[in-house]
Formats: sequence, structure tokens, C-alpha cells
Amino acid sequence: MNRLAWANMLAALALCSALPSCYLGVDVSAEDAGDGGTGTDAEAGEGEGDGDGDGDGEESQPIESTRFARLSHGQWENTVRDLFMLPEQTGFSSLFIGDPTSGKFDNDSDALDVTPTLWADYQRAAEQVADYVTGDALLLAAIVPDDLPEDAGDPSVRAKAWIDGFGARAYRRPLTSAEVDAHYYVFVQGVDLYDELDAFTAGVHMCIQAFLQSPHFVYRVEASETVGDDGLIHLGGYEVATRLSYMLWNSMPDQPLFEAAASGDLDDAAGVLVQAARMIDDPRAHDMVSDFHAQLLDTDHYLDQYKDPNFYPLFDAAITGAAMQRETELFVQSIVFDDQAGLAELLTAPYTFVNQDTAYMYGLGDGFGPDHERVMLDASQRSGILTQVGFLSSNAYPVDPDSIHRGVSVVRNLLCAPLPPPPDNVPPLPPTMGNTNRERVEAHTGDGTCGEGCHSGVINPVGFAFEHYDAIGQWREQDNGFPINDTDTFYFDAEPKTYDGAPEFGHYAAASTQVHACYVGHLLEYAYARDVAAQEQAIVDELAARSRDGALPIRALLLELTQTQSFATRYPLEAGQ
Repeated sequence: MNRLAWANMLAALALCSALPSCYLGVDVSAEDAGDGGTGTDAEAGEGEGDGDGDGDGEESQPIESTRFARLSHGQWENTVRDLFMLPEQTGFSSLFIGDPTSGKFDNDSDALDVTPTLWADYQRAAEQVADYVTGDALLLAAIVPDDLPEDAGDPSVRAKAWIDGFGARAYRRPLTSAEVDAHYYVFVQGVDLYDELDAFTAGVHMCIQAFLQSPHFVYRVEASETVGDDGLIHLGGYEVATRLSYMLWNSMPDQPLFEAAASGDLDDAAGVLVQAARMIDDPRAHDMVSDFHAQLLDTDHYLDQYKDPNFYPLFDAAITGAAMQRETELFVQSIVFDDQAGLAELLTAPYTFVNQDTAYMYGLGDGFGPDHERVMLDASQRSGILTQVGFLSSNAYPVDPDSIHRGVSVVRNLLCAPLPPPPDNVPPLPPTMGNTNRERVEAHTGDGTCGEGCHSGVINPVGFAFEHYDAIGQWREQDNGFPINDTDTFYFDAEPKTYDGAPEFGHYAAASTQVHACYVGHLLEYAYARDVAAQEQAIVDELAARSRDGALPIRALLLELTQTQSFATRYPLEAGQ
């Protein structure tokens, strides 16, 4: 059997030794579950898990939050980077099999499984990480402290001390003595498998593989099982710390957060807020905010656009798309962290960030370099993120704008309005024949057509607000030689609002309770890595009202989501769930 096969077999052995307490409910001790703390209990009685449902006397359904949320590929990369204190991500997850798309966000705990193919990917990546770290003296020194005890005639003393310290970070909680012993068994096998390494480094190499293939690393395991007087399971301090770090950082806890878990500081909402307020100013929280909005706005599609070079000769999908992504990222960061503003500003702010690849789309001319610069725009033409060229061009055809997809994107992502899937074999819009884009869309999907139900009352009125923007988001005064008509009416909060173009539409959206509730719901879904539960609708509505009234900027909204009852509790479910 070759060395890699031995390594995989032994790593799997260590992994399986951890399975019974994790998956079968056997010997789950307080030490294994964390510190046994009760977690936060803020917001009790606000419709979040009090068993009262909507107040009609019927029992509400439990919040189905998995106890074993698998790390997304991005979270795996971040966690490996932080666990080994690397300067950047390894990129090894680029070879992982892709996850199925389910829901809006890639961290959906219900959709993330370990398939046989992914299991093999984890094995390969664990070997790569171990090679990388043990092959670099500086990286190895970062995870092997100088103050480890000397052997003193017993080589297990130093090895177990390292396993205990590193393992607590890898598993995001203290190891049991049985786990330390199991990993030491793996450690000693490395001596015979890696002749080119000294004995201790060989054992470290072997254990790194075991740790990275364990369910306690791959999953965010919540072992707490004790049901409190309120009928809920209150998570232990280490479990709360893990929820908090993967919510705000998409990565593992840092040392101050581990210390807060150990001291019991995370046993109430006030302690959680102290840590959350510290963590939200970390660059990792900025990355999380960017990732949330990138997924919400589907900015990946900025890179796979095709525009007809006969009409748009300066447009390059890779270069221009990347510049559009950077524009969105900088704009979001400016709104959330620099201005500490809210959703309304995200939808209405008349500025953006451009460089030499996108300035012409805004009619700004030359004089820009490769770096993005903040510029003020004509507020009568541009208002917030929906009038930026990334959104507009990614929802457009190679030559013409696409009113339908622009409308669908806004209705689904901004209004959370349900839309049925389109029927099969829908013919494309007819070619331009002396008429405007709006006229073609209305003739194809408007009143009196088979698409009247969804289009004429919902999709089209929203999409038509963007008729002044061409296929790459440039402002245009005419369409095929005809005047632009971007006036329409849409029901915001069940009241009709008539607008003249996208800026006015954006201001109505910014004042809409429905829009703010949609955004809060999306943010909760991303933060908690699951769907919004029925019991949580009350807190969504309350936070949305405060956001609409300008009293809850996005940064503060994130902090509020760490204070809910369901953030630090779990409903007791049937065994195995």
C-alpha cells in the first residue's frame, strides 16, 4: 500500500473514531458540546420559537436548523487559511466538485452534503495542505508553538500537547481526552510514512490530514442536547462562537472569540453583541458583506456576458465584467461601512466607482486609470445599485436591453414576489422592425397575450423602468429612433405608485416595507445558512420597519441578527436530524 493510501486510511480511521458521539448521540458530554452555556435569549416572545405560532392558538412548526451544517467551499478555504495562519487562501477547493444550487445562497445548510466525490476531494486537499504546511518552516512554526513541553523521555507528551491545542482550533471546541488519544495514534503512524521529515513533523503531517477530514472540521457540529425550561436547546459557548464567526466572517473563530466562549461571555445576548461589534470591523466581515451582495445580485453573471462587438466594440466580457464586479463591491462597502448607511441609500445613492473600463458607459469620458474612483452621477439618470452598469448589462441581450429579465431580477431579489417558472418553448422576442424595445415586449407579453398574467401586471412594469439604458447600461435618449417611454405603475405595499424611470422607481422601492422585509429576509437566510422560519417573520417585520424608517443601517442590522433568540438556540428535533 502506498503512502497516500496509508495516509487516507489512517485519517479516515481518526475521522470515524469521532463519528459515534457526533452522529449517533452516544457519549455526548458537556466537554464535547462546549461549555454547556445557555446562549442568548434575547427577543423572546416576538414570534421566534415561543411555540405560539402566529397567535391563533395553533402550534408553529419548529425551526429546522441542521446540527451538522457543512462548510461551503468558500468557508473551507477561509477556515484553512485562518487555521494555519496562511497569508491567503490555498485555492485547493477549486478542484472540489461543485455544490448543487438550492435557494439563493451557497451556504444553505440543507443543500450541502458530502458526496463520495467530494469526500475524495477532501482527502486530496488534506494531503495538499499537509504537504504545503510541513514543507515550509515558517508555516510549520506558526502552528507548532515554541512553548510545547519537552519529551522528557515520553514522546507522547509533546505530541499530545500539540494535538490538544491545534485540535481545539480545528474542531472549534476543546477535544476530549479520547479524541486526543485517537489522534495521537494517527500521529505516531506518520513517523514511518514520511522518511524525509523529522519524527515530530511527520506526525504533524499525518494529523493535519486527519483533522481536515474529520466531520468536526468539515461540519459545524452542534452537539448540545439539553432542553431548557423554554423548550429550546440553548447552544454552548463554543457552538455560539462558531455560529457567530461563520455568520460574520465565513470562517472559524479567532482567539478572543474562543476565550469568550471558554469564559462564559457568550452565554447571553450582551456578551454576543460585544464580540459581534468587534468582529464586524474586521476585514473578514467586509468580505462577508461583499459576498452576500454578490450572491444577492448574481454578480458572477457579470463575467459571462456576450455583447455584439459591432455595437459595443469596447466591451470585453472578462475585463469589463471584472471591473463591474469591483464597482459593485466598492459601492456596497462604501454604503455599509464608510457611510454606515442603509438599504435606502443602497437603492438611491447617486454615485458609483468607475475605472478606465467602465467610465465611458456613464458618459464620463477619458482620464481614468485601472483603479476605481468614486464619482458623482446625474441623479436624474442614476440612482443606486439598480442603475449601475453591472446589473443593467447582465440583464440584457447582446444588442438590446432585456426588460423582462431586468423585471424578473428585481421582482425576485428585491421584492421577494413569487413568480411561477416560465412555460416551455417560449419563443424569443420578435426582431426590431421599426419599433421600440418596449413595444416589442408589450406585443409579446402584454395585455391580451398568453403572458399577460405575470408580465403585464408584475414583470413588465418593473422592467420598463429601465428602458433608458441600453444593453451595456449606457444612458440613451432614443430607442431605434423613437422617444423612450419608461413610465409605468407598480404596487408597492399594495398601493399603486406611478414613476417616470428607474431613479424614481428606486426611491419608491427605498420607501417600501415590502422591499426592506425582502432584504432583511435575505440577510437572515444568508446569516443563519437556512430559510427564514415562520416564527421569525415577526422579527423580520420589526427589523424591516426600522430599516425603512432609517433607524437601522445595514451594519447595525447585521448586529441585530446576532441578538435574536433563534441565533443561539435550536429546537429539539427527532433523533438524527
